[in-house]
Amino acid sequence: MTIICGVDVCKAWLDAWVEPGGHRRFANSEQGVLDLVTFCREHSAELVVMEASGGIERPAFIALWQQGQPSALANARSVRKFAEAMGYLEKTDRIDAEMIARFALAKRMTPMPPPSDDQQKLTALATRLRQVTADLGAQKRRLHSTQEPVAIASLKEAIAFFQSQARQLVAQIGGLINADPLWTALDHTFRSVKGVADRTVAVVLAELPEIGTLSSRKITKLVGLAPLADDSGKRQGQRSIRGGRAPVRSILFLVADIARKYDPTLAAFRDRLISKGLSKMQVRVALARKLLVRLNAKARDTRAQLSYAA
Repeated sequence: MTIICGVDVCKAWLDAWVEPGGHRRFANSEQGVLDLVTFCREHSAELVVMEASGGIERPAFIALWQQGQPSALANARSVRKFAEAMGYLEKTDRIDAEMIARFALAKRMTPMPPPSDDQQKLTALATRLRQVTADLGAQKRRLHSTQEPVAIASLKEAIAFFQSQARQLVAQIGGLINADPLWTALDHTFRSVKGVADRTVAVVLAELPEIGTLSSRKITKLVGLAPLADDSGKRQGQRSIRGGRAPVRSILFLVADIARKYDPTLAAFRDRLISKGLSKMQVRVALARKLLVRLNAKARDTRAQLSYAA
């Protein structure tokens, strides 16, 4: 049986639990990580698993790998539900660490190497571009509802600033993509679908590095565009989507609606769904899913071509 060390991460502490060693607390610092690695080796822990906690866990996660300790990240919501199912309604750092370890064992989790430096930079830039784009949209909406000249001047200044920021971020993202042969090839491939442009490419490459390596079914489930069954006995519940990678899903909703205006097959697909009486949301999800499957197939072909050329 694989020995797993579960680690609950906060800004100050790393709470670890491994069987039979029990619970130990370490500082969330460089020395604390080294002490954690020693603790794991003393108890023959083959894998360290921690929750994905909005980025707080990332420095320790990367540091563990740098010390040669295989590690992985678990979905925090799934771990909490697992703990409740096991009868642990209370919540402490020690209990969380133990539940992470038990969840990882039940899930048969495997090591999850950290992304490369360039992948981390791309993700950070894409995230910042998304934030700036949202801020820019908010300022423009305020401008449309403002009549006072002083406020208008201030809003225009803010809009110009965010527009400049967006251009700089797009240029930085473009530079990263152009420096990587695979990303460059995928960039050209994705842009062959009319409607797919800078922001779409940035989000997909940053948030979905697995594209082209998974089946259509797995990639749609990963993004959160796969309809999930809700059946029991003779009852067949309505399929719905949930979970997945929201940034990718959100931009695919927008881009799929643009792409179908240029692509007759996507337009015909949408019309068939509408004629069947599907709701607007169902049509939106199905169209985004079809676009994702198409991009995934193109990415798979591109990866295969690059491998063959190498």
